[in-house]
Amino acid sequence: MFTCHCLRRSVDMSRNEAFITGIGQSEIGVRLERHPLLLTVDAVKEALQEAGLTIDQIDGVSTYPGRASGMLGFSPIGSDELIDALGMKTTWYAGGGEITSQLGAVVAAADAVRTGQARHVICYRTVYEAAAFTKPDEYPMPKRDRVDSYSQWLAPFGAISAANWTAQYAMRHVKKYGLTREQLAQISLTDRANAALNPKALVREPLTMDEYMSARMISTPLCLFDCDRYTDASTVLIVSAGDALDEVKCTPVRIAAMAGSVDRHSWDQAEWMASYATGRDLWKRTDYTPADVDTVQLYDGFSFLTLTWLEALGFCEVGEGGKFIEGGQRIALDGELPLNTFGGQIGAGRLHGFGFAHEAVVQLRGLGGDRQIEGDPKVAIATSGGGPLATALLLAKD
Repeated sequence: MFTCHCLRRSVDMSRNEAFITGIGQSEIGVRLERHPLLLTVDAVKEALQEAGLTIDQIDGVSTYPGRASGMLGFSPIGSDELIDALGMKTTWYAGGGEITSQLGAVVAAADAVRTGQARHVICYRTVYEAAAFTKPDEYPMPKRDRVDSYSQWLAPFGAISAANWTAQYAMRHVKKYGLTREQLAQISLTDRANAALNPKALVREPLTMDEYMSARMISTPLCLFDCDRYTDASTVLIVSAGDALDEVKCTPVRIAAMAGSVDRHSWDQAEWMASYATGRDLWKRTDYTPADVDTVQLYDGFSFLTLTWLEALGFCEVGEGGKFIEGGQRIALDGELPLNTFGGQIGAGRLHGFGFAHEAVVQLRGLGGDRQIEGDPKVAIATSGGGPLATALLLAKD
């Protein structure tokens, strides 16, 4: 792993610093019967307990994308519902989809505590997509009787899945840079190997190269095992102000830098995915460098997105991602840059971005159990998105 940590200035415990304190996660499963609001409350309770906070100390809530009335399985619980359910007295809250991707909700919370608008903010992402398919009356699937707006660029061409949209960028890497399926497979194989060590993961069986290569294709060059899977779960992060850390009992993890970008919302018009601009911007906002990073938790809604993040963050040159991960040793749990140590979304389940920040904190606190990386990790990166919108967090245990 990369270990050349530099001497850092002492952390200014002021309101201009934001920290992740409590973290929590509900049961993770497929077609769970427990209501999504209760899953969210479960995760909140776990995060509060770890942080040593009470609900009365929470004065902010942030989520992505808020309650999505047209796609309730995708996002069933809004900020206001959680505030009402737990009787919170908030001074600030937010929930919307027009941000730089899922972890943009954490960025918003960090800005809120750094500017004094809140002291402790519950950030959460709740998904109920697997269960929604079994309850169409309660969670109806979106229906369209006409092509308009965003869909006009996709539906007429049969490109109704994000797998189609991601595959066109992956094919450029195949044609221009020589990316092979055997190289791309290392993302999925690594995820599944790490998921086998995670007791909460949806899939606990490792994946072989033969299984990967013989799987049915979804959208060339992506096969079934390049895709994450629908999941029911809630993940919570508590973001706290630096001058409120005397109220918490856990090891705080500083949000050392944040970046996000949007390059049109039309996948077929952007030359490069938003991860590339986001990765460049992240390093402009910190004196850390890629060489200081101990572990990366990179979005893998599709395996190719993870490869773009490795390039975008400067761990290898653009177009060299396939060669960087070839063989899998470099990104393995005991490699120089451990990747998606909880299994990612491909192995652990589609927690839609928040699982990566949750795992980064787990690793920095040394709480990974069988999947804990060696040594004393101090710096991690967590990302979400990577298509037309993206967010990156640089987290440090100072």
